[in-house]
Amino acid sequence: MRVLVVEDERVLADAIATGLRREALAVDVAYDGAGALDRAEVNEYDVIVLDRDLPKVHGDEVCKRLVARRYSARIIMLTAAGELDDKVEGLSIGADDYLAKPFAFAELIARVRALGRRAAAPLPPVLERAGIKLDPARREVERDGRPIDLTRKEFAVLEVLLSADGAVVSSEQLLEKAWDEHIDPFTNVVRVTMMTLRKKLGDPPIIETVPGVGYRL
Repeated sequence: MRVLVVEDERVLADAIATGLRREALAVDVAYDGAGALDRAEVNEYDVIVLDRDLPKVHGDEVCKRLVARRYSARIIMLTAAGELDDKVEGLSIGADDYLAKPFAFAELIARVRALGRRAAAPLPPVLERAGIKLDPARREVERDGRPIDLTRKEFAVLEVLLSADGAVVSSEQLLEKAWDEHIDPFTNVVRVTMMTLRKKLGDPPIIETVPGVGYRL
């Protein structure tokens, strides 16, 4: 899942991004509304965590513009304006969820993951295929009942493959969903991560390489 955090308080924005990355999510950060709109022009996000009181372009205006162009990401407003009227206003302009500051980070994670499931075709809370069971909420993976310890990126790649439900996933799609905008598109990080993931999943191999196309589980 790929997330954009839009927050002008840089310490808070970076802390949220770090926490989300620890949950095996790919995260980009914008510190103002204009930067958020610029990133949304070039990247496809599943969820946008959006502060309302932003410089350059107000968060409400960012939300309105994204909704007007039918941008596919789900939007959760994260703001100090937590009164009922504020929540009603935020939801009325197109936000999908609203979380007031201060907040419990565990609740933010749960809401982001719930919105991420709604951003695309509905997915079960636990993904299963070919003897693999992946629980995103608990960050747990099993193969035929055997626990498997994965790095955050290995976990993210496996989650993308399982979510594809047997369809081929290209390297470009994996970079889009499992890494952030700072990754070099010409890097071999996908191939290296796939090698370590296959090794940890064990035999018989279940991740197929489709030459010139991508990978399939």
